[in-house]
Amino acid sequence: MKSIIFFNNKGGVGKTTTVYHVAWMLSELGIRTVAIDLDPQSNLTSMFLSPERLEEVYENNLPVTVVDSIIPVLSGDPYIPVHIEEVNDNLGLVMGNLTLSTFEDSLSDAWLKCLNGDIYSFRLNSIFNTIFQDAATKFNADYVLIDVGPNLGAINRAVTISSDFIVMPVASDLFSLQGIKNLGITLNTWKRQWNQRKELKPDNLSFQIPSNQSIPIGYIVMQYSAKESRPVKSYLKWANRIPSVFADYVFGKPVKINSVEDDDYCISLLRHYRSLAPMSMESHKPIFLLKPADGAIGAHVYAVQKSYQEFESLTKNILERCQLPLTTSNGQ
Repeated sequence: MKSIIFFNNKGGVGKTTTVYHVAWMLSELGIRTVAIDLDPQSNLTSMFLSPERLEEVYENNLPVTVVDSIIPVLSGDPYIPVHIEEVNDNLGLVMGNLTLSTFEDSLSDAWLKCLNGDIYSFRLNSIFNTIFQDAATKFNADYVLIDVGPNLGAINRAVTISSDFIVMPVASDLFSLQGIKNLGITLNTWKRQWNQRKELKPDNLSFQIPSNQSIPIGYIVMQYSAKESRPVKSYLKWANRIPSVFADYVFGKPVKINSVEDDDYCISLLRHYRSLAPMSMESHKPIFLLKPADGAIGAHVYAVQKSYQEFESLTKNILERCQLPLTTSNGQ
């Protein structure tokens, strides 16, 4: 199993939409995948589930969200296996919950107490690692995709050290560059601090702590408007600054790259499918699977076909970077 967190310090860059579409495309490719919603706003959950199912779960407080596996551990009780909502045969969802945000202070405190070798604190900081492994085993998944909120708090720290790989969705603007800088510095700090704590862990742990692999594999530049199949100049003004900032702040390797299109760490330049987005939200399916019955008619038909090609290329690029074979778990 490979786990990937989609993470950026700046909100509004299309992060959740990307997780949603990559998860769907993985399932299209026959790769069993679980999407895990760890953004307290739970927008990923809203994209996957129908209004009726959302109301059933949250109005009735059904014990099927991610917090229902976290709260017992927080209380010192045994871990309760996570619930997986089946989207299709190859795609499952671990539902988010606004209550997740209340876990922040407990994790902050536990982070400090790990320095004292406190078993309970190690258990708390390992809870997401436990959830990822549990979800993958339960669904027989090859891939776990994680959506998180745009902050640098204790929850995202615990999630990040539990993830194998990191993808950064970014926009082409000034604040996205600042977000890359903030996240790059913070990721390196978290990695160093957890490695320090790993040296202090007790020998008698009955659970697996995060390995702290968390390898950044690149960035996705979101929502450009294309002209003759190439980004327009106003977009490139900021986009072409991303490669040098990413290399410097994420990897500590100051290099000068003049074009985002020439950067090996650029996973994809993903265009803005403006008119298809509302149809996707309304039908609860990715834009590349929209049908005429969903409103995708006329010029939209070509846009749907183009989006399928782009998301397939993007997803295969991610798989290649994670060195995950493009086969199903049973080798087909």
